[in-house]
Amino acid sequence: MKLNELKPAQGAVSAKKRVGRGKGSGLGKTSARGEKGQKSRSGYQGRRGFEGGQMPLVRRLPKRGFTNIFAPMTEEIPLGLISNHFVDGDTVCLESLLDKKLISAKVQRIVVLASGELKPRVTVVADRVTKGAREAIQAKGGVVQDPPTAAE
Repeated sequence: MKLNELKPAQGAVSAKKRVGRGKGSGLGKTSARGEKGQKSRSGYQGRRGFEGGQMPLVRRLPKRGFTNIFAPMTEEIPLGLISNHFVDGDTVCLESLLDKKLISAKVQRIVVLASGELKPRVTVVADRVTKGAREAIQAKGGVVQDPPTAAE
């Protein structure tokens, strides 16, 4: 087989619709636009979400809840993740997690969860540590510290 012998599968390509070329074409007169109305006129441009004057769906649905776009982005860190990426004596903090590319640069706070098993003895500097995670860290001889504030 040569490149000049390649062609698309049977029925994969169809001829372009030539509209407005007389009755015999089957697409003459109104050119497949229907009879009247805004969409049949030249110059019509549809807007996203426009439903022909009917109240749009986005306005018909009730508003519920609120997402604060200015809230600091928080990431949950399970103990299992700490076990996989840190060794004895390491400090687990926002900077060390960023260096190891375990969290996004947008993350501003971390919360340590007690899911998974903790193997190394580490120092954890986090905004929040759950009760179970705190107990697991201290049982291994680790330390839990609060992060330094901006005022310090």
